[in-house]
Amino acid sequence: MHLVIVIPVYNEGTVIKKVIDGLPKKIKGVDKITVLAINDGSTDNSAEEIGKTSAILVSHPLNMGAGSATVTGISAAKILEADIAVTIDGDGQHHPSDISKVIQPVLQRKADIVIGTRLKKSKGMPSVKKIGNWGLNVITFALSWVWTSDSQSGFKTFSKNAMSRLNIGSLGYEFCSEVLIEAKRQKLKITEVPIRVIYTDYSKRKGQSIFNGTNIVIKLIIRKITRTT
Repeated sequence: MHLVIVIPVYNEGTVIKKVIDGLPKKIKGVDKITVLAINDGSTDNSAEEIGKTSAILVSHPLNMGAGSATVTGISAAKILEADIAVTIDGDGQHHPSDISKVIQPVLQRKADIVIGTRLKKSKGMPSVKKIGNWGLNVITFALSWVWTSDSQSGFKTFSKNAMSRLNIGSLGYEFCSEVLIEAKRQKLKITEVPIRVIYTDYSKRKGQSIFNGTNIVIKLIIRKITRTT
């Protein structure tokens, strides 16, 4: 069983080496682990720091967005013949030990996509993020008829079946919602698993703003219209 860990990276030079070095080297039920760091046109020393690790570095010449970096990573995982792909954020907010928990439903063939939800253990999450996430959960549900407590989580697991069937066109943060919309269209099995989050001053500055949330909604609606016309 080959697991590929995909990490989209944009200007995470201060933390990305620590994130990669902290990833598990062995996981029960997994024979091989490969780490892919997708440097999305960073303007800092992210690429240099990734080069100091065991991760495979894939670089975009320009910043194309978190969604684009994730799609690149999943595409590369397919080329590497991954059986499972896990996506985690590059800012250090995710507990590496939760990877073994989030892949279990796929290993047990109970799901094609697993969402690592922060909202079941949301202690420390800023209130504005909780409110914003809830609003995007509602919008995502209205467009996909799939409910999850944390539609915007960057911590996800994809089965080989899901990787081969998903057709994602989003470039930015709207990727998270489009995964659920497309999964529903493809009749893939979705579940969620509670995860812990490491909140620091650094990680709190990352992620989506209210402005980003508005952009996500607009882009999702446009994507939905163009897909059905």
